[in-house]
Parts: sequence; C-alpha cells; structure tokens
Amino acid sequence: MAHAIWTGAINFGLVTIPVKLQTAIRTNDLRFNFLHKKDEGRINNVRRCSIDGEDVPYDEIVRGYEYEKGQYVILSDEDFKSVNPEATQSVDIVQFVDLGEINPMYFDKPYYLEPEKRGRHAYALLREALKDSGKVGIAKVVIRSREHLAALKPNGDALVLELMHFADEIVEQSSLDFPAAEKPHENEMKVAKMLIDTMTEAFNAERFTDTYREQVLAMIEARAAGKQTEVAPAKAPRRDNVVNLMDVLQKSLEASKKERGTGAQANGKASSEKPKKTAKRKKSAA
Repeated sequence: MAHAIWTGAINFGLVTIPVKLQTAIRTNDLRFNFLHKKDEGRINNVRRCSIDGEDVPYDEIVRGYEYEKGQYVILSDEDFKSVNPEATQSVDIVQFVDLGEINPMYFDKPYYLEPEKRGRHAYALLREALKDSGKVGIAKVVIRSREHLAALKPNGDALVLELMHFADEIVEQSSLDFPAAEKPHENEMKVAKMLIDTMTEAFNAERFTDTYREQVLAMIEARAAGKQTEVAPAKAPRRDNVVNLMDVLQKSLEASKKERGTGAQANGKASSEKPKKTAKRKKSAA
C-alpha cells in the first residue's frame, strides 16, 4: 500500500472531509552514475570554495541570497523557520471556478486525495457536485514546508489535488515572437481541417510508451549480458523546404488517409471475428 504524504482534511465552508494525500504519478527516469573511465570508480561531488580553493566540510556551508553582484544576505535555519508556512495539513478551498477559466499551463503536478472511512459520504458528495457543476475548487495547501496554489478536481471516482503555478511563474507570451493573427487561405484551411479529421481518434494513453527508455534498458541488459550492440545510424534532420503549403497539406492528407485506411481494414477484420468468439462463450456458459 502506498505511503501517504500526509493525513489531513479538505475544508470548504464548514464542511471537513478527512483525507490522505497520495502520490498520483511516478517518474521512470533512468539514473546513471558518473565513473572514472580508467577504473570505474564513482565520482564524488566536491564542495570547494571559489576564493581560497579549499574543500569545505558540510557543517561550514551556509545559504546566501545574492541581492547584488557579489553581495549576499546569509540566512540561517532559524530565518527560514520564521517564514515557513504553517503545516496545517489541510486543503483549504477559498473559491470555486469553472474549469474552462483556467489556462492548462497553470497546472503542474497531481496528487490523489483518498478519503478516510468517516469522510467517504461527504467526499462522494463533493466529487459529484463538482462534476455536475463543472467547477473546480481553488485551494491553498502546504506540502513539504512549501505553500502551493492548487485545484481540487474530480477524476473518475477520485478527487485529485493538482498543484498549480503562480501567475508570476508563467512566462509571458509577449516576450517571444509569434506570428500575428491572420485570415488563412480558405482552401488551405479546408485541407488542414480534413487532415485533422483523418488523424482524429479516441485518446488512449496506454498506446504511448517511452521508446527511448525501453531501448536504453534493452541496450543495458544486452551489455550486462556481454553482448555487443549495434549503433543505429543517425537520422538526417528533417528539412522541409515548403515551396507550396497547399501541396504539402495535400500530400499529408493522402498519406494519412492511406495509413488510416489500412488500420481501419485491420480493425474491421478483427471486429468481425469478435462476435463469433463471444457467441461461442455464451453458448458454453449456457
């Protein structure tokens, strides 16, 4: 069973729902060690002073904030404790908003909120009320001594607490160079929409896997077994010299139709066989 990050409560109005905060995602990043090529010894990180060049023991290291070039304010553990948010271990909802009002760029990391036994009824009530209203709760929550803005959202049978970025953490689009709004050519828009239509299908997250990670693990396994691995030839960078956008769209549309048509035939054949199998099972069950 997963270990809860903390046990607390959802608070909205005078309603309190006891919950456990659980991790909702896991990272599958591959971790590597830096080694000395000559003897495969582990490389250690060295804490070295930039002024005297001496190695510095951990107990002589302090934290400083550079407020001007080369000028620091030294901060102690007590300084940080004095401004630490109170670890209330609660999700305090301050308002409800329409989900569509929130730019998806504000969302960061989700957590599950698992109800305690005595709070299951109120938990289900809040979940269904959010679903019916299309609202999400905006809350403040403290996780690991840091205060976060978060959204409380229904997700299937669960309530998910999704941490959010604060407004000043989002890079303004005006700081980058994007093409100005313009009226596209009617024929180009028509073909572009047709291309989108041919590539549209139901989203299935399980269809997508980290192929790079899988290939690296396969290579590591082979090398650990003493096998030599072949180096795949590097792919030449794709260079699309678009002379006529309409021509490129038409070719893309034709290729997409051909690819989807082959897949549809295969799916159609598979689906035509399913009724026979189902009927056979029903007959034997009877």
